[in-house]
Amino acid sequence: MNFNEYQKLTAKTAIYSKKDKNFNYPVSYPVLGLVSEAGEIAGKIKKIYRDGAGKITKEQKTELAKELGDVLWYVSQLSSELRLSLHDIASENIAKLKSRKKRGTIIGNGDNR
Repeated sequence: MNFNEYQKLTAKTAIYSKKDKNFNYPVSYPVLGLVSEAGEIAGKIKKIYRDGAGKITKEQKTELAKELGDVLWYVSQLSSELRLSLHDIASENIAKLKSRKKRGTIIGNGDNR
């Protein structure tokens, strides 16, 4: 499966309301879901450090994979709401990272380095 296929398939499972005129709900819903799921991942990693000295078990890896899937779903929905292609976003990100690596700016701060 490629990113565009994934984006089309996830759209079929997006059941949130898109009609609230007083709130930018179509964009806000996936943004809030994205940060919520990212927080769940952070919480699981925190507990891995707290309870397991940073060693990730097979079961924890499985749970993290599920959460990463949820993150991907929300990224896909946000991309769709913004009328952006997930394939294009991924391709442009790789081009940006290759450019940064070539120029020796892969580390550091700032979006436009």
